[in-house]
Amino acid sequence: MTPLADKIKSLIRINGPISVTDYFALCLADPEYGYYRTREPFGTAGDFVTAPEVSQLFGEMLGIFMVHAWQQHGSPSPVSLVEIGPGRGTMMLDMLRVIRKLAPPLFDGLSVHLVETSERLRGVQRVTLEAFSSKVSWHAAFEEVPDGFTLLAANELFDAIPIRQFVKTPTGFRERMVGLDAEDRLAFGIGIASIDTALLPLGSAQTADGTVFEVAPARQAVMNTLCERLKRNGGSAVIIDYGHMVTGFGDTLQAVLRHEYDPPLAHPGEADLTSHVDFEDLARIARACTIQINGCLHQGDFLYGLGLADRARALANGKSESEQRAIAVSANRLAAAGEGNMGELFKVLVVSSPSVTLAPFRPVST
Repeated sequence: MTPLADKIKSLIRINGPISVTDYFALCLADPEYGYYRTREPFGTAGDFVTAPEVSQLFGEMLGIFMVHAWQQHGSPSPVSLVEIGPGRGTMMLDMLRVIRKLAPPLFDGLSVHLVETSERLRGVQRVTLEAFSSKVSWHAAFEEVPDGFTLLAANELFDAIPIRQFVKTPTGFRERMVGLDAEDRLAFGIGIASIDTALLPLGSAQTADGTVFEVAPARQAVMNTLCERLKRNGGSAVIIDYGHMVTGFGDTLQAVLRHEYDPPLAHPGEADLTSHVDFEDLARIARACTIQINGCLHQGDFLYGLGLADRARALANGKSESEQRAIAVSANRLAAAGEGNMGELFKVLVVSSPSVTLAPFRPVST
């Protein structure tokens, strides 16, 4: 039993079952016991390792992409380089190092804006980015970032934004709830709220009882805000997360504790809670905002398309045999294809305004 579990149980006893959305939000952001308020999630000592922590190659490829996007947009100045949910600041550090080397005019004209709600993580980021401290500002919300041409990166942001779940029943899809079972344990149940059938994928009537459909209004709102900013100020955004390219059915709610999967209701506040991102849904929001969808690729295809293999070889040149092996293993971990590997499980969606052609994507109409 965790302290947050006790708190959630008390809420349920007083007010009744809560939605998966509310449970998700409490697990990650409760001011007393929320996961991101109390835990150090990143790295081998935490609960999971993100791509920037696997290898500097990841952030370097993103830096190369930002330089390319800036050039394709006509090399404007000044530039706001924004990261939402910057973790320990590792990706931004690697991006800035590459930008300074490849495009000094871009580096000189940019200001860095980190959107971070955790004071604890801000402290970590200040240490990581100490060499670039004169350029960095922190914001509690994306709306606080000053207007201006924007290059934006969001790595593993959307998976941590709460979802709603609906379960197929004999009377249609009903909202999944979290309540208490007969032994006073947290348990999933079914509520009375339904969903507009127009939001369901084709074939919903033929799905079996118990089938889960996920929808994420909060993610849609964040994506809409991001797209409206690009439409207003110009720029490009890179969104990287694990998920699927086509809207479908399935329960993707998952918890991770000490690098192992954990039942989502087992350790609230102590395990990271996430779900897969529906990239088709994010693309729909961008299309509704009438900004360009450059494309959506598997992470491996995106990184290899930017020159990951060449950069890995250059990084390994002159290193010891063991260091060369470590670099090769890291590059493979980031980009390997196959089910369950980061290169295939993670997707990269890029959107821009005004329309520009950005490698490694092929031009796509809005």
